[in-house]
Amino acid sequence: MGAWPEVTIAKSENRHEIKLAGAEISKLISEEGLDKNIFELTNINLLNISDTCLEAIPNDIKRLVNLQTLLLFGNKIADFNENITSFPKLKVLDLSRNQIKSIPESLNNMKMLTSINFSSNEIEIMPKIGDFPNLICVDISNNKLKTFLDVENANLPHLTDLNLKGNMIDSVPGYVARTLQALKNLDIGDNQLKTVPGEIASMSKLKELNLKGNKLTDKRFLKLVDQCRTKQIMDYIRDHCPKVDQSQPNVGKNKSKKGKKDEPQTEDDINDLCHSLKVLHVEDEVLKIKIIESQVANVRPYILCCVINDLNFTEESFKKFIQLQTKLHDTVCDKRNIATIATHDLAKIPPGDLTYTAKSPTALTLTPLSRLRPYTGEHLFQELIAEAEALRKKKKRNVYSGIHKYLYLLEGKSQYPCLVDSTGKVISFPPITNAEDTKMSHQTKSILVEVTSQCSLGSCKTVMDKVLEEFLMLGIGDDPGKAEGSSHTLTVQQVKVVDLEGNLKNVYPSRTDCVYEGTNIKVLRLNKK
Repeated sequence: MGAWPEVTIAKSENRHEIKLAGAEISKLISEEGLDKNIFELTNINLLNISDTCLEAIPNDIKRLVNLQTLLLFGNKIADFNENITSFPKLKVLDLSRNQIKSIPESLNNMKMLTSINFSSNEIEIMPKIGDFPNLICVDISNNKLKTFLDVENANLPHLTDLNLKGNMIDSVPGYVARTLQALKNLDIGDNQLKTVPGEIASMSKLKELNLKGNKLTDKRFLKLVDQCRTKQIMDYIRDHCPKVDQSQPNVGKNKSKKGKKDEPQTEDDINDLCHSLKVLHVEDEVLKIKIIESQVANVRPYILCCVINDLNFTEESFKKFIQLQTKLHDTVCDKRNIATIATHDLAKIPPGDLTYTAKSPTALTLTPLSRLRPYTGEHLFQELIAEAEALRKKKKRNVYSGIHKYLYLLEGKSQYPCLVDSTGKVISFPPITNAEDTKMSHQTKSILVEVTSQCSLGSCKTVMDKVLEEFLMLGIGDDPGKAEGSSHTLTVQQVKVVDLEGNLKNVYPSRTDCVYEGTNIKVLRLNKK
């Protein structure tokens, strides 16, 4: 059997990425088996074999010692091949939507991992978690776990997102508050919990806690979980849920009071602060985002938005603003694997609410940034692939650059996510591009900031918090005559995301967002401008 064309091209051009996805690849695998020549591509740093009938990971995968990203989602893999755990450089591991039942202890060898996604498998057992100094995001939702992850004495200094939704977990150990101190988003909904430990209330950085769909015996608590936000839930846990580990210090209540004391309540209070973020309470006339959950659920289900007003760009600061977005995509967004940022000139968006949905590649149409005519999603994807190849050959590079390096995030997708304005025009096509129609310039005065993710709503919040912090420090909201080196100010308007019936899904920034502990940034929350 000869090598597949995709493999032959990758080898001849010494590519660092190879992507094999969808029905055609699945057919080749079913007829011939996986092309063994893939494992001769020892220089590749990204391997994507997704949405195929692949049932097993060949042992030869161990030869790909330079892998940094391994995407094997949407296949029929039943066993976790331990050879994967020998990769010294692997950062992103995605084995979601397979048929895996257990994960080996050797997972702990993978010290470089930043993102683990084992969601939608049949995992019954996870190993004890040890030292993961770089790990940020873990998703083991929709499996068959009966116990919470064993993270006692684990080293997880940067873990901010943990998703265990849709398992059969019946208890949460009290030590999680000690070992998961950086955690911002914990989703343990749709499990078998009857109580939660009081230690949870001392997790001062926790912004999103989902406990819905459990069997909580405290009926008042159950109602609170269904109807209220994380802050109220944390307060109830602090006051009513007993601790299970008496060695855990009770720091939560003091931090809560401290937060209220430190939060400025009037505009005069902010005058002596170094940098200030003014949050305007949502008003009826402010645009809303209507999310069609049934469309985006399996594509890119999470979105947050806010509006930034009173901007004062110069040509130089606008250039830095664009460069900053690129930097944020590479860092906090983990090269768009965790989330994608988009910014729009608000004045160019027609009045009315926006809709976040998904369309087929042929039905989605937009004029992409810096292009002169409309494209369908399918046409744009194919043209970007062709451009990427031509550019790579011209510059004699082994990898894609710019926007082209994100194309793999859409490969094999039957639906593309998009944000649509009130006239039906697509203004955003994440994670690839915005529309030219809402393109910003140095004359822009107000912007809509949009963050989408396929990981979690918490990931969106983490990214958006960082976006606002960086925009504030850039000084784009300051008066033109303000002295260099003085404090910065940024004015942010809350934006709601609602479902088609008008039920609130989220509002950003909420009172639990934009908490910049240990910085000289203060947040002033105002009911009126």
